[in-house]
Amino acid sequence: MNDFVVAPNIHHHPERYEQENEALARDGRLDVALRAVADWQGKRLLDIGCGTGFWLPRYADAARVWGVEPDPILRPQARARVMAYEHIEVLPGSAEQLPLPDASVDIAHARFAYFFGPGAEAGLAEVKRVLAPGGSFVAVDNSWAGGDFADLLRDAVGGNASMDPAATDAWWREQGAERIEVEAGWSAQSPEQLEQILRIEFPAQTIDRFVARHHAASLSYRMALFVWRREP
Repeated sequence: MNDFVVAPNIHHHPERYEQENEALARDGRLDVALRAVADWQGKRLLDIGCGTGFWLPRYADAARVWGVEPDPILRPQARARVMAYEHIEVLPGSAEQLPLPDASVDIAHARFAYFFGPGAEAGLAEVKRVLAPGGSFVAVDNSWAGGDFADLLRDAVGGNASMDPAATDAWWREQGAERIEVEAGWSAQSPEQLEQILRIEFPAQTIDRFVARHHAASLSYRMALFVWRREP
């Protein structure tokens, strides 16, 4: 695939991004929220932009799982992670070119990948194509509504911080999606590890200011789930 934009955080720092995923996943609140929205047990699930496959084993009780990833550097790591699962497969592809038949998926997830509001119309059209009747699509994004992470977004000027949260919310409303706010958190193994994780996400000056006032291994965080459902 050569039609994708490299995600610099995971592409250039896969080990550190792994720690970021672990920090986000540690208390399990995201998994609980996602299952409440659309439980994947016994269903066919698609993970769009699966990266190194960190989340794929968490879908082990699904009937079938596909992870789609455009970055050829990351796909081998994802495949190695799920070698023990016969029903989990990692495929090359992108949000705009999903390598699956029409109506073949019950639940699709996109975690912090591609679906950031205006400009994602082609990807959403592809998701609608592969979703079966009654299927659900959940895009996981950052929330600016509160928490330490939202403060970092407001302080920074690039990357995800350059996006307009009001425009993103408005775009999803126009698509007929429901917005669900989820209270979560990041819990690293030490303050130093948290700082190192944050430095792959934000400008140095932003993190310098943050660690000067926040010497802890965790931070408060909210995420937004944008949920689009296909009619049965």
